[in-house]
Amino acid sequence: MQGLVQVLVQAPAHSGINGALSYLCEQALAHGTLVRVPLGKRETLGVVWNKASSNETGSLDVKKLKPVTAVLDCIPPLSDHWQQLVNFSAAYYQRSAGEIALAALPPQLRELSEQQLMRRLLRHPNKPSEVDDDDNRDLPRTLTNQQAEALTIIGSEAGPFLLFGTTGSGKTEVYLQSASQLLAREPQAQILVLVPEINLTPQLEARFTARFGTSAVACLHSGLTPAQRMKNWLAGHLGQARIMLGTRMAIFASLPNLRLIMVDEEHDASYKQQEGARYSARDLAVYRGHIEGAKVILGSATPSLESWHHSRSAAQGGRYRRLSMPDRIGTGGSLPTVRLVDMNHQPKDAVFSPPLLAAIKARVARHEQCLILLNRRGYAPVLRCSECDWKSECSYCTGYRVFHKIDRTLRCHHCGQTDRVPRTCPTCGSPDIRPLGRGTEKLEETLGELLASVQRPDGSPVRIARIDADTTRRKGTLATQMAQMHAGAVDILIGTQMIAKGHDFRQVSLVAAINSDAALFSSDFRAPERLFSLLMQAAGRSGRDASISQQSEMWVQTFYPVHPIFEALKAHDFDAFARLQLKERSQAGLPPFSFQALVRSEARDQASAQAFLLAASVRAKESAKVLGVTIYPAVPMTPQRVANVERAQMLIECLSRMALQRFLADWQEVLRAVRQSPEGKGLIRWAVDVDPLAI
Repeated sequence: MQGLVQVLVQAPAHSGINGALSYLCEQALAHGTLVRVPLGKRETLGVVWNKASSNETGSLDVKKLKPVTAVLDCIPPLSDHWQQLVNFSAAYYQRSAGEIALAALPPQLRELSEQQLMRRLLRHPNKPSEVDDDDNRDLPRTLTNQQAEALTIIGSEAGPFLLFGTTGSGKTEVYLQSASQLLAREPQAQILVLVPEINLTPQLEARFTARFGTSAVACLHSGLTPAQRMKNWLAGHLGQARIMLGTRMAIFASLPNLRLIMVDEEHDASYKQQEGARYSARDLAVYRGHIEGAKVILGSATPSLESWHHSRSAAQGGRYRRLSMPDRIGTGGSLPTVRLVDMNHQPKDAVFSPPLLAAIKARVARHEQCLILLNRRGYAPVLRCSECDWKSECSYCTGYRVFHKIDRTLRCHHCGQTDRVPRTCPTCGSPDIRPLGRGTEKLEETLGELLASVQRPDGSPVRIARIDADTTRRKGTLATQMAQMHAGAVDILIGTQMIAKGHDFRQVSLVAAINSDAALFSSDFRAPERLFSLLMQAAGRSGRDASISQQSEMWVQTFYPVHPIFEALKAHDFDAFARLQLKERSQAGLPPFSFQALVRSEARDQASAQAFLLAASVRAKESAKVLGVTIYPAVPMTPQRVANVERAQMLIECLSRMALQRFLADWQEVLRAVRQSPEGKGLIRWAVDVDPLAI
């Protein structure tokens, strides 16, 4: 006799498929079992979620239900904790559980037959991998007093912990020894290590594999091939991988014996998903640690202000235990000297001020390395005609196409439109078309001209390299460039924020930020926090070796040298900066003292995008008033148009997280109803973003 099973399938929240669908199955299936089921005219992967209640069973017409096509019982069911994590994520971030659950599984599970899966499983050993114990293994290093104290507290308390250690203080060694102590106590335990970006994965993976062995470490990130992702996911799901290392997607890795979660560079905005289900991997790490009884370590030299606020003392209501490591290892605790260059007193239009240029030449003469930070790729942000004021606007977006001199193209960094640079102005025919502003390409060219006569100690010319999204497109390019930098083959490295965090360049004694003033006047209240973190992280690349730490410097060229951000930067005083920012946010009622969500809409015209949001806000007016929720007017997003799609957004704010969640949950039905009403005509899609990082 066939019974009913509830199965989650992948469907976005606005599709109308909000929960599990009912199917017929001849056998009893445990929750978390992977199955294949028919959906419309296609077959799709699903997860058995929960049993149908008697009320649901009574309202269903069993004759219309379809049977489960196949049961993938060769793979153990997903754990109850994993299902709880998915349910919480779906509820909190206002998405469907099926969308989150199925997106977290490797794509090959949708494609391989049961026989193919069986063959894959035969390649995996039947027992968990063991930590290597050979003579070539990297041995634990001697801890400083600050590291030892942090490690003792982590071992004796429940957490969560905020590991606040300056750059070069040895946070990675604390991670490694925390993992080692756990595995010594519990050989079956599993550990999850999160990093913000794929390009930071190789060096951390190398540290963990050197300490624990290749077979004990697996990786999960979008840069893997489908076969690699499948293999590593299975290693975690079957309990064979001791350590799972990955980007934000790894927070949903199936790890049945999870006991420790470490989030490196926890402040990084990359932990927030910006498409589909807009979850925060950092916040979910704290929740997952709570439900699975796993300790959580959030590590950063510049913590997010939310984490800093939550790590106050217990008497002040702090939720995290703050562990401070303010001193660098092997340098006597010295940090780079921060030098501010007032560009108001420098030659007009100077890219590199004379004092900075002289400092760079001195470093080259001593065979030391320099990092030049400019967080804008390309040659120039825009081309302009001096006759008619034509600019290289994108015809599909509200923005400009960036000039890339290396291949003579104009590229839109929003939609990807690429065109050849015109020989004359498309409007008036004038040949006088000039670049405005500067990017990393132009910086590389300018610095090459300024240092053309400078030689290295061996008499060879200065070697300048550039790292940004354009130079690292091909697989393996980034690793090659980093290897050259570590080997000392490069004197000056120019790049975007890719070079500013996580890298251990031992020969860098000077870091310079060329143009950082724009963030001081951004409409985004988080811009100062991002700027300070970027500059502090960049400064941390300088003087990491004891032999050059005393002369290490961080140069910042600015037109506003007395700005409080730069004053805190000079003193390497994150606490002072955080106090100032939290005071301003408290006075303005901004996060972490309030809670926010954004409803975004996309349509072919701006009027339709805003009409949908306006209608939804009118219908929710009474509910918002009762719950104390403020709904702000709909406004165009920045940029307003991308790929010929107009975008608008509406901010929702409340002093209570619980009240905001209740409002958003009730509002979902309203949004779906408005979508079907005349006000929803012309709408392409809508989405809710809870705890947005960009407003």
